[in-house]
Amino acid sequence: MWRTIAIYAGALAVGAFALQWLQYNYLAQTMTPEFYVVLIALAFTGLGIWAGNRLTPKTVAPAFERNGAALKTLGVTEREIAVLELLAAGSSNKEIARQLDISPNTVKTHIASIFAKLEVQRRTQAIQKARELGLLP
Repeated sequence: MWRTIAIYAGALAVGAFALQWLQYNYLAQTMTPEFYVVLIALAFTGLGIWAGNRLTPKTVAPAFERNGAALKTLGVTEREIAVLELLAAGSSNKEIARQLDISPNTVKTHIASIFAKLEVQRRTQAIQKARELGLLP
């Protein structure tokens, strides 16, 4: 990281020196100040993009994998997982029913089944326990 900072500082110093040198030349006397403002803006933009690319980590988060052993042990079905994901997203029973194209009573049945399998009493508890077991990201 110190190397990157030193390179960035060196580039700024070279830019400042170049501007001082241009000030004493004929080119500096014939160009308008707006030209130099644009030139400085472009230089800082380029340096910022370069520094951002160098300092930003290129890692990608690993994909989420469900805990298959917990799914089998608890006996949670794919439909119950879909309901659980929508619960975690904050959807109401009616919204879940619309998204999964099932009746609200079926949603209630799935939620009751999830509560029983996870041994919880509330939606928030179900979401928290599902995350702890690796059923939800």
